[in-house]
Amino acid sequence: MLDYEITASQLAAIIAGPERERTVLLDVREPGEFAIARIEGSTLMPMGDVPSRANHELDPDAHIVTICHHGVRSMNVAVWLRNQGFEQAQSLRGGIDAWAASVDPSVARY
Repeated sequence: MLDYEITASQLAAIIAGPERERTVLLDVREPGEFAIARIEGSTLMPMGDVPSRANHELDPDAHIVTICHHGVRSMNVAVWLRNQGFEQAQSLRGGIDAWAASVDPSVARY
């Protein structure tokens, strides 16, 4: 079973490789936060919407990487998804802030 967290560098390697096609970048922040900074190709699904949307919109067999600002909300969502049968859900450790600091400095930090 996968760890609950994935680092920004690990995610960068996935995005750059063939695994990208089966990986969903699920941004669980609010629309205003998403407008400020995001990873290209990510899907916005605010944390509060996940329980009503996940089973209709997400593939339980996909590798889902949840993303928030610093990694707390995304970890909560990853744990919830795992409990719902999304066995490959992971949280981006440190969130979009870690991504901007270590992978893509063009992404705004807030």
